Amino acid sequence: MTGCVRWLHRANICGSDRHEAMAPETEMTSKDTTEVLAVIPARYASTRFPGKPLATIAGRPMIQHVLERVRQARTVTRIVVATEDARIKSAVESFGGEAILTRPDHRTGTDRVAEVAAHIEAEIYVNVQGDEPLIDPGTVDGLVEAMLENSEMQIGTPCSAIDQPNDIMDPNIVKVVRDFDSNALYFSRAPIPWVRDTAKTITPEFWKHLGLYAFRRAALLEFPTLPPGELEGVEQLEQLRWLENGFRIGVVETDYDAVSVDVPADVERVEKLLEADAKS
Repeated sequence: MTGCVRWLHRANICGSDRHEAMAPETEMTSKDTTEVLAVIPARYASTRFPGKPLATIAGRPMIQHVLERVRQARTVTRIVVATEDARIKSAVESFGGEAILTRPDHRTGTDRVAEVAAHIEAEIYVNVQGDEPLIDPGTVDGLVEAMLENSEMQIGTPCSAIDQPNDIMDPNIVKVVRDFDSNALYFSRAPIPWVRDTAKTITPEFWKHLGLYAFRRAALLEFPTLPPGELEGVEQLEQLRWLENGFRIGVVETDYDAVSVDVPADVERVEKLLEADAKS
């Protein structure tokens, strides 16, 4: 299950470095530095699936699957799990991972990653969703490489082509449209672009947004200071906060299609994919 990423963007950022570093009670030290830091936010108090990061998948907790996949990414120099729960921290440390306790009141995973960034300096921060046990290391590498190759790119994220018609109308699958430089124009749960003239033979491309992000430190630290906008509230998509506040998000293409665990029923589906992958 390996992704191939194509870099197609020249992104930059609009906005000021007006963030004041947070000073929560954590174990982190501002003297820590690394080149590419992958942060896996892992929240125990999930509404639909409490304790989700510790759910057993093929005999191991889900967070272990995520961390071990990210370890295969050759561009990542350090990985930390950022959690609000001591049970998750203990589990990660039991299989040799690094975990950090963060504040319990963060509303988004990006806020939790920003807290880590306030204490650990890195050139690139990769926000890896803690509920994607099949995350593709190649897609992580492609995203990081795009950031490293373009110093103006402050925020990056991948997308993959949608080839199933039902997925276009599915509000649980987030779509993205881009400009000529492959910067995101908009993210939506709706089918974008909308084909108005159905009498003509038009076959637009539809792209699924994958919830993997890469940031430079200045942009990431600014996120908690940005006011949420109406679009973010309506769509319930935190990435729209960047666009509503004048930032650009570079989008790279990949052939990897993310599979996330949102509810307990998803565990069996992931286990079957893992079993099929092991046989291939």
